[in-house]
Amino acid sequence: MKVFDLLSERYDLWYETPFGRSAYELECECLKRILLPFKRGLEIGVGTGRFATRLGVRFGLDPSKNMAIKAKERGVVVVLGRAETLPFRDGVFDLILIVVTLCFLENPIRALREARRVLKPEGKLVLGLITRESRWAKFYTKKAEEGHPIYREARFYSLPEVRDMLEEARFKIEKVLSTLIEEPQDRRPVKNREIKEGTDPLAGFTCIRAGPL
Repeated sequence: MKVFDLLSERYDLWYETPFGRSAYELECECLKRILLPFKRGLEIGVGTGRFATRLGVRFGLDPSKNMAIKAKERGVVVVLGRAETLPFRDGVFDLILIVVTLCFLENPIRALREARRVLKPEGKLVLGLITRESRWAKFYTKKAEEGHPIYREARFYSLPEVRDMLEEARFKIEKVLSTLIEEPQDRRPVKNREIKEGTDPLAGFTCIRAGPL
């Protein structure tokens, strides 16, 4: 999407805002708790590389040249490309990470099938997302309706929809964690630092670990 090339600087600086910094730290902790040990990881939709860097994921893929430049500056080995047609051989990664990217993909099922293709038989897929059931999805949808250039490109999926897509791509959900469990806002630091098992209608961030069927 051209919007990410045009707004790469604004996107990256969001993580330095009071809310962005605290949300990012909590999201990283949630992802760390759901990850299993891995050796060769790929983040699809690596963006500016903040999650890959923090979680020890060496490789990244993104269609945005400007995003990729920032990720490379953070030490990520980035390939320009699309999630629906990954430029990698079969079975080369033991972790595929997709954080707040599924909602921006043109064809999420095809992307998940591609993730399954490049994943080793014992590998894991980890998603970080905003579910449509969440009040946070409604909060960001309102921002989209008000003209926010990034959120208006997003399509949020319900947990049952994500489960169905994973099953169609031959994945099975193993574990779910949720965090950002408070009323939606984007100005103040996050107060509730809880990370809980399963889903919650107040959760602004849901982590899913899935394994190949």
